[in-house]
Amino acid sequence: MYEKEEWIDQIVALEWKQFQAVQNEGGRAACQDDWETFQIMRKSQFMAWDMDVLISYAQDLVLAETSQWNLLTEKYGRMMASTAPEDYAAIAERLPKRSEARLALQEKIIEMLVSWEEAFAASYPHISGKSRPIHTAEDTPWETSAETYARGELGTYSDATVEAYYNMCKRKKEAGENLMTEISQNIMAFYGYHSLEEAEASLK
Repeated sequence: MYEKEEWIDQIVALEWKQFQAVQNEGGRAACQDDWETFQIMRKSQFMAWDMDVLISYAQDLVLAETSQWNLLTEKYGRMMASTAPEDYAAIAERLPKRSEARLALQEKIIEMLVSWEEAFAASYPHISGKSRPIHTAEDTPWETSAETYARGELGTYSDATVEAYYNMCKRKKEAGENLMTEISQNIMAFYGYHSLEEAEASLK
């Protein structure tokens, strides 16, 4: 049985491999050559997940790999529904269809994620100011909000992974936890800060 760190390393390696194959309209993006930042951001997210969500998502990635389907390309394609609607219309039929029940569950998750983002921004405005805007209403063709990013990413997960992710978020909410705060703590630790308070003070 893998330890959590081993599952995370496997997931990040599979995502990086798929990320390298993403085709951008303007050519290869600079972030596709930035392994250090990629692994910090992705590991920070996965470290905050429950094990059942990690295992389910790892299975999604392996299935995509064997099916020659790129979940990272799909994720960015789904984001275009908000950031580039005309371009999205041209690819929408190629994306896996999601049921109304599935989409409704995703929106319940997104409601919690946005609420956590807002609470985090209120407590740590300087850290939050260095991140994506929070709301889909703030999307532009050049900048994607956290809400739209989450909607794109959740849209790539299997039904089983979405259900596990929802249960995780529901449990965290009931326990008074904030997933976004946990992820941000992990990011700041990678960059050498001992606390969010220390990181916030350094940005004032």
